[in-house]
Amino acid sequence: MAVRHLLVDEDSAGQRLDNYLFRELKGVPKTHIYRIIRSGEVRRNKGRISADDRVQAGDVLRIPPIRLSERPAEKAAQPVPVRDFPVIHEDDAFLALDKPAGVAVHGGSGVSFGVIEQLRRSRPDARFLELVHRLDRETSGLLLIAKKKSALKSLQDQFRERETGKTYLALVRGRWPSKLKVLDQPLHKYLLPDGERRVRVVESAHPDAMRAVTLVAVRKHLPAPSGLEAVCPDGLSLLEVTIKTGRTHQIRVHLSHAGYPIVGDDKYGDFDFNRLLAKAGLRRMFLHAWRLRLTHPISGQSMELHSELPSELGSWADS
Repeated sequence: MAVRHLLVDEDSAGQRLDNYLFRELKGVPKTHIYRIIRSGEVRRNKGRISADDRVQAGDVLRIPPIRLSERPAEKAAQPVPVRDFPVIHEDDAFLALDKPAGVAVHGGSGVSFGVIEQLRRSRPDARFLELVHRLDRETSGLLLIAKKKSALKSLQDQFRERETGKTYLALVRGRWPSKLKVLDQPLHKYLLPDGERRVRVVESAHPDAMRAVTLVAVRKHLPAPSGLEAVCPDGLSLLEVTIKTGRTHQIRVHLSHAGYPIVGDDKYGDFDFNRLLAKAGLRRMFLHAWRLRLTHPISGQSMELHSELPSELGSWADS
């Protein structure tokens, strides 16, 4: 196999690199695609590129030799289950799903299949189904799927140009100060020794700093869970969190850095407190994609979509 060079066309401009390669490298396992990206074997205009970087028209991507025979044995493959997800909105251009927590949005990086693979399996006659954006595996709520290439480009352009309003509900430990409304701290992605991805706040002068802006409004303060008053004297705060930039783990890192970690967060949270909460019945991260404001990609009409809190979170927000 020889090195390949792919020229990104206008229709693919604005796509994440991983999504672009999934479509261009049919038959190549997603785990292998992520591996050649992380190793730096995939180059854009002779420079390194990350999986979540967006390609632009005219970009030249270098693809290393790929041997399909290197694919893992078929016994390791798992059949994609047929699964329907609750639909909040659907028309000819796109659909909005209510994603449950614990389900990845796509396969790859140790996940055999995700929402998009299961959705395609459940709709075999659909000609086009593509993720518009991402949610962390443990985050529930609104997830957009494009049904047309033109809708995908329009919606992703809106996300990239910050023309959408994405608001989450988050429950944090402590009493969030009402005056703290804007978190504007650059973020940096890095890998742990085992290859797992993490994000941290860095100084703006950091060479890999990415600007990240998060707006926070207090919906209400809540008392400490029964039996946990001693370890949570200031109670909990239910927040409406709007992101102006879409960085990886942005809300989780910003809230934790401010001293108010999201309850149940297994990466940036208070692990001892999380264990106590799990015994009290909260066994997941309390982060939910609640509201999305956007412009319809075909009609141009303003839209506002909502996903209500799932039952396992709703009881905590109402306490």
